[in-house]
Amino acid sequence: MFEEDFRKRLNELRTQKGVSARDMSLSLGQNPSYINRIELGKAMPSMSTFLFICDYFKITPAEFFNTSIAKPERMRNIIKRLENLSSRKFDNIAAVIEDLTE
Repeated sequence: MFEEDFRKRLNELRTQKGVSARDMSLSLGQNPSYINRIELGKAMPSMSTFLFICDYFKITPAEFFNTSIAKPERMRNIIKRLENLSSRKFDNIAAVIEDLTE
């Protein structure tokens, strides 16, 4: 089951990024069918390649496996921006989020 979840998450993140499996494979320095083979369940990456995959998506390994965050790179960027807001602006954003999620 772990391998299936891994394949699904890889495909989800790759699709969100709008990149083909071939282009991603080549960007990682692998043969053109490498990512496709992982997504089809015919291969699994080594640990070092997995870390390169995370780097490719600009996410941490924890974010890769946290499927409750659909867009981890975007979420991290938003959090960084929130950290730089004044207290007043942060409270305003928090109020909007609370209103939207009620």
